[in-house]
Amino acid sequence: MKIAITGGKGGTGKSTVAISLAVEFAKNKKTMLIDADVECPNDYLLLSAKRKKYCDVYLPIPKWDFSKCTKCGKCAQVCKQNAIVFVEGKYPAFVQDVCIGCKACLVACPVGAISETKKQIGTIYIGKNYGVDLITGELKLGELASGEIVNEVRKYSEEINKKLKDEIILIDSAAGVGCPVIASLIGTDYIVGVTEPTPSALHDLKRVLYLADHFRIKHGIVINKCDLAKEFCLKIEKFASKNKIPVIGKIPYRKDFVDSTIKMKPVVEINPEYRKIFKGIIEKIK
Repeated sequence: MKIAITGGKGGTGKSTVAISLAVEFAKNKKTMLIDADVECPNDYLLLSAKRKKYCDVYLPIPKWDFSKCTKCGKCAQVCKQNAIVFVEGKYPAFVQDVCIGCKACLVACPVGAISETKKQIGTIYIGKNYGVDLITGELKLGELASGEIVNEVRKYSEEINKKLKDEIILIDSAAGVGCPVIASLIGTDYIVGVTEPTPSALHDLKRVLYLADHFRIKHGIVINKCDLAKEFCLKIEKFASKNKIPVIGKIPYRKDFVDSTIKMKPVVEINPEYRKIFKGIIEKIK
């Protein structure tokens, strides 16, 4: 079973929920947690898991043979990222950091002057703690292709799991609704939308749930910090009821969550009382 934890807005507690669910799942089933927030991965810190490098991730990029180039500019015309700058009568200039490796320029070149090379864009790490197998993707500083890293993390997780045989795979997505998030959601069986009782969080949650509907993936809502604004929490519940979306969990805000971050331990290990909440969420997902 593959479960994505997302929510749109940053800071709603996605990683806290993902890690706590992973630790609770791992008590009964072999469990993998994928940290797909590749621009700022921190699940290994919150799990106190020592990670080791599994492999580097590379992106295909174009390479020009100017002895063949006719300066036609067709490569620049098809580059939607504007990674190729062309001035008539001159050879094209390539802005490597902007390229996303779509290979349109290779196809468009009429004289075969463009071949393929590659550049490193990130790294995949593995680790384990509390019975949870952790896979982390990390985007190289200055690179833009975070969605590609998430795709590679998902691909390598399948490869790794042939040996581990984990039954539950949890994917902790990045904030937002862009390519990295979409790459996290595709192919999952259930989406947990984590929100908080604020207007901006509900606004972003609606955008994420639109994606869930678009991909026809079952989903539910977890309201984190539910006691900080009880009236707005009721508003979220009314929205859920109106749209027939189950609220699968409500988590109060306590100092335990601060301690969890400082001590780098899952909140269910800091205070066992939270196990009941996360076990309830697991039962509702099932």
